[in-house]
Amino acid sequence: KEKLEFRYLYIYEEIKKIICSFPINALSIETQFVHKNVASSMKVSMARSVICLAATKKNIPIYEYSPKKAKQAVTGSGNASKEQVQRMIQILLNLKELPTPEDASDALSLAVCHAHYSKFQGR
Repeated sequence: KEKLEFRYLYIYEEIKKIICSFPINALSIETQFVHKNVASSMKVSMARSVICLAATKKNIPIYEYSPKKAKQAVTGSGNASKEQVQRMIQILLNLKELPTPEDASDALSLAVCHAHYSKFQGR
């Protein structure tokens, strides 16, 4: 219920805490796309920018991957369902339960995707 600028500040401060608490050497983030609701896409884009700003201030390189590329890295198919991604993340990371919410499995799929591609590219 806060104003947008305070929500963005909250995101920035929380991401900054995470960045300062862990040895992070890369940020993998989903490429932005505009869906039917342009206003919603703009808000997501602003939040994404705040996250990138926090990473950039700490000299953390940012890598962007499309949702299809992340799904392909995890399941072998760029057209996999959210449930398939959740299940494969559970298997790959040896988790006792499915990662929830679905956004968590999406984030983990981006990390797995980056691990695959960075190894391939010699990073």
